[in-house]
Amino acid sequence: MPEPGELALAIDDLTVAYDQKPAIWDIDLEVPQGALMAIVGPNGAGKSTLIKAALNLIPRAAGSALFHGKPYEAARHLVGYVPQRGSVDWDFPTSVLDVVTMGLYGKLGWLRRPGRRERAKALAALEQVGLLDYAGRQISQLSGGQQQRTFLARALVQDAQIYFMDEPFAAVDATTEAAIVNILRELNKRGRTVLVVHHDLQTVPEYFDWLTLLNVEVVASGPTCRVFTLDNLQKTYGGRVTSLHGGQVLAAGG
Repeated sequence: MPEPGELALAIDDLTVAYDQKPAIWDIDLEVPQGALMAIVGPNGAGKSTLIKAALNLIPRAAGSALFHGKPYEAARHLVGYVPQRGSVDWDFPTSVLDVVTMGLYGKLGWLRRPGRRERAKALAALEQVGLLDYAGRQISQLSGGQQQRTFLARALVQDAQIYFMDEPFAAVDATTEAAIVNILRELNKRGRTVLVVHHDLQTVPEYFDWLTLLNVEVVASGPTCRVFTLDNLQKTYGGRVTSLHGGQVLAAGG
């Protein structure tokens, strides 16, 4: 178990380049345990790249990432990941329950088959995201919002300490958005750390207590109440954010 007060995530000098052009550059980032953090920035800012590089899903040009003081290989059991919905082959012939149960393979090992206990955990996670009645359905038969909630349930069943979610709110219905927000808040109450790639500036102050503004480099990172300022947003979005009122963005472009 993590020690009280330790950093959930510590990233040092992380750089990723595509064709010698930096996608993220010299990222230093410290995320305290229990933070509910949005990663926000314009298109092409490197938000998804940051998550994937931290999780060793893509090569790094330089830098390191520690999860509760350990490299990813030693901390894999502490980490849950919800990828972008568009990156998943939803035509693969498998059921909703099977997809969620896959989240337990890291603890079971690939040679041990899930039993009654694992099935109960997977069903409980599906109930938590409002999909219990869909357990036997093929994933290709789900709506976009239901698919997103399925992957959220798969991450929840891992009972991780730190969760990475790549655009979980993208193109979902209001019911799914409300379900995701409730899950985020429940994880936060339980002391889990959650990092979310997010696009909607309007909801940042309402949903998140920690914020990282990114545009290839880190513009600012810290408590949302300090970081979510007009000056920081204009630095991040190249001046296209025009004003704030009561903590809300009144106009933004791009």
